Amino acid sequence: MLVSPAAAQAAGGPAPASPLMSLLPLIVLFVVFWFLLLRPQMKKAKEHRELVAKLQKGDEVLTNGGIAGRIEDLGESFVTVEVADKVSIKVQRGAITAVLPKGTLKSA
Repeated sequence: MLVSPAAAQAAGGPAPASPLMSLLPLIVLFVVFWFLLLRPQMKKAKEHRELVAKLQKGDEVLTNGGIAGRIEDLGESFVTVEVADKVSIKVQRGAITAVLPKGTLKSA
């Protein structure tokens, strides 16, 4: 009862998968990663760049550190923010996280 090697090979197992089918899970993973992580992060960064570019003198702003103040002077990379009467600080433009509605600082 010996089986010849040719007959044993012909019995066959599973057919080899196509290269596209083996890459499909990786492609799906990348698409999910793109829509859930990368795309929202890029959108948020774009909105922040636009916010920083539109800063004007007199705007009431909030910094990364939680300091609220009014813009006194704008430079190319730094902004002078008045945080109290006759008290001003310089912060980088990128440190501005939000522009507050006018009159916010008066109510605080």
